[in-house]
Amino acid sequence: MTLADPMKIEPVTLCGSTVRLEPLTLDHTAALARVGLEPVLWRWVPTRMQTPEDMQAYVLTAIDEQRRGVSLPFVIIDQASDQVIGSTRYANIETSHRRLEIGWTWLATSHQRSGANTEAKLLLLTQAFDVLGANRVGLKTDSLNEQSRTAILRLGALEEGTFRNHMIIPESGRVRHTVYFSIIDSEWQAIKARLTARLRAVTPQP
Repeated sequence: MTLADPMKIEPVTLCGSTVRLEPLTLDHTAALARVGLEPVLWRWVPTRMQTPEDMQAYVLTAIDEQRRGVSLPFVIIDQASDQVIGSTRYANIETSHRRLEIGWTWLATSHQRSGANTEAKLLLLTQAFDVLGANRVGLKTDSLNEQSRTAILRLGALEEGTFRNHMIIPESGRVRHTVYFSIIDSEWQAIKARLTARLRAVTPQP
């Protein structure tokens, strides 16, 4: 593999100690709807999500994006219970430029602040940089979502700037500003070491 080669992104299962990321399929719709229809999960997301039918549309859209090669969606599974607890994805994939984004991430409220999100991000970042050879991984969030902004900065990402008046939130009509962050390949090994150490501190060891 050279930098001139495009990234080759294919469905893959990524396993950690507390969570497992599996390729999203239509069969996951019911499990996602069971844990993913709480309004608080979608407060900052420009996606209507109130019914199982909304979740099915969400899954179908993600699968279509995968078919077109611009996204690779996953379900997040709790290793201890083997239950689906959320979803995440690679998105805005540009294989020829060796860049992608990590986002569209949500977790059931029962697993927030548990280390599951950090481990999911570590799995995705490790795959992106160490396996796929990405030059850049981007992340973004609503400028008003302080919790998400703080979490992204704690990953070690650099805040790059704000896209003002970036999108309109369908339900409220609010005009959203979007804050962009990134991690690049030269920063990755130091960030990986910090995230790994943080997870070891919060995860019970055998």
